Amino acid sequence: MKRHREANTLVSAEASALFERLDDQTRLAEHMGQSSLMMGGGHMTYDFDEGLGQTVGSRIRMGGEAFGLSLFVEEIVVERAPPRRKVWRTVGAPRLIIIGPYEMGFEITPAEEDVCRLRVWIDYEAPARGLGRRTPRLAAFYARWCVQRMVGDAARHFGHPARA
Repeated sequence: MKRHREANTLVSAEASALFERLDDQTRLAEHMGQSSLMMGGGHMTYDFDEGLGQTVGSRIRMGGEAFGLSLFVEEIVVERAPPRRKVWRTVGAPRLIIIGPYEMGFEITPAEEDVCRLRVWIDYEAPARGLGRRTPRLAAFYARWCVQRMVGDAARHFGHPARA
């Protein structure tokens, strides 16, 4: 059964500049590359094909560890429409703890001059076995943390729009 989580925010940036930053998976998911409590003290590293994760069909491989366990996931970019939308999904059976196969993406919608609405989402399944299979609330918490970090990191980089 697929589950869905998303996060939205306003970002002080032109759509093209925001898309360019988020199109780089290491920037979009920089929270995965840093040791944190949510990563069980571990982190992930990236390996890209010649498309660098920035063309349809391009592959992104992430490996690392969390909670002392080895992790691996391969993704493929399935849609890319600059400066508005990008979608990628897992290939094969990811070796993850909390969530299983997923599809993720972001959409950028101009809201006003130099301000965009950013929406990041994940549609995911429970893993075939392990902790995430037995604790769906933990998977939901992790998925929410992930999408909130992505929109929050973008907003911090460019800034939230000033309100009168």
